[in-house]
Amino acid sequence: MSTTTAATHRVRVLAAPGDRHDEILTPEALAFVGRLAGAFGERRRQLLKERRRQAIRLAAGSPLDFPIATSAVRADPTWRVAPPAPGLEDRRVEITGPPERRMAVNALNSGARVWMADFEDATAPTWDNVIGGQLNLLDVLERRIDFTTPEGKEYRLGHRLPTLVVRPRGWHLLEEHLEFDGGPVPASLVDFGLYFFHCAQRQIDAGRGPYFYLPKLENRYEARLWNDVFVLAQDLLGIPRGTVRATVLIETITAAFEMEEILHELREHSSGLNAGRWDYLFSLIKTFGHRTDFQLPDRARVTMTAPFMRAYTELLVRTCHKRGAHAIGGMSAHVPGKDPGAEDAALATVRLDKEREAEDGFDGSWVAHPALVPVCREVFDGVLGDRPNQLDRTREDVRTTASDLLSVRRTAGPPTEQGVRTNITVALRYFDAWLRGRGAVALGGLMEDAATAEIARVQIWQWLRHRAVDRDTVLRILDEELAALGAAHPWAAVDEVRELFERTALAAELPLFFTPDAYTRHLVRIPEARS
Repeated sequence: MSTTTAATHRVRVLAAPGDRHDEILTPEALAFVGRLAGAFGERRRQLLKERRRQAIRLAAGSPLDFPIATSAVRADPTWRVAPPAPGLEDRRVEITGPPERRMAVNALNSGARVWMADFEDATAPTWDNVIGGQLNLLDVLERRIDFTTPEGKEYRLGHRLPTLVVRPRGWHLLEEHLEFDGGPVPASLVDFGLYFFHCAQRQIDAGRGPYFYLPKLENRYEARLWNDVFVLAQDLLGIPRGTVRATVLIETITAAFEMEEILHELREHSSGLNAGRWDYLFSLIKTFGHRTDFQLPDRARVTMTAPFMRAYTELLVRTCHKRGAHAIGGMSAHVPGKDPGAEDAALATVRLDKEREAEDGFDGSWVAHPALVPVCREVFDGVLGDRPNQLDRTREDVRTTASDLLSVRRTAGPPTEQGVRTNITVALRYFDAWLRGRGAVALGGLMEDAATAEIARVQIWQWLRHRAVDRDTVLRILDEELAALGAAHPWAAVDEVRELFERTALAAELPLFFTPDAYTRHLVRIPEARS
């Protein structure tokens, strides 16, 4: 099998050709991605080194606080982000999911105001998923994504579609099927660059624009890098600066201390902040998991009403509205089931969660399934009425300190055996699906993605480190759940799943993410001939 070679601006495609891949991997598109990689690859590497240095400092006991160096930015009352862009004025319900054909049509027909096409946590980054996702977005904009399954089920786009927002992969990931100057291309620049090249002008012509969600930023410098990417991309294609808009997920504990600075760096391209709840907890454990006063109980017990989570979300709303930016609430991941009683109870819980967000001042919120759109919309309709948002609620009553954001001890507690089992089950079932190319998986009535798998495996690591659970218990449950996985799914790669779990949850040192190493080991498919 030969490789496809595209040597435009030193970018080569190392993967085997796929169906319609040539529509995305044009010489011009690859040259565009190459320009971005050449301009920003080294800065990205340096910022990732700084992440590691910061992690070492915090592990050694350095305090985490609001930066003194940027106090003038926070104190200056005059600056604002750009006004809402076309199609982003009203974001009361946003639905998220992978850019997979069937799920895309369902999301687009859900009645949500925004659809976030997720190349990050909800997509297992096989080459076919990455390029197939780009093709699906192109087909959405050309309205040619309709299809009929072999069983005869039709998927057709409706007339009124939500605004499309794309979430590229994070700065920490690489795309090994594309080579630039002898090394892999940053995955974030691949996802952003291919979509921007093919779809930015199409979106503008349709009265919208190229809009993005930015994941896992840790500080203002990483936001500045994205802003510079936007500036160059717009200049290269002759698109006016400020056309791009980006919402940043505040899903790392360090970013929570730099919300205003992140908005300030992106201000001409900013469309707000989002409360990424599961990744936020994952980040908290990664950063402070070595400390006993940061030990979290079962994931189900760490709700958004926990004091440190309330401090984080209320600060996010206050920060956004102070600067004219949208504040978007966290994910409701419920997946409808067949038990009417359980379904009613689950929807009641979702409703309470959305009511809290709307009453706190959020301008909209996320759901993972079309069935949750009506609940979320009804709640925000009740607060917003005909207004597109509640930016006028400045929440000047909120006063959040560093200790408020770090007051985890008030929620601390030992895990239960059921909590240990649930985490192991979620991690194993998700790893199995991810290795087979599925990034969004319904498990136990919830739509799980990489973020929930991450928190599941790091909680096991944290509990073992602090002897909140003994290793024999974890290994026993691991054996039982692997056996159950193999019985339920005879095709599951049980040995690979076990190895991935042991490497990422049971090792002495905690890997920062499960995805980079697992991607290289299991999802990269490059033919041997690389000429």
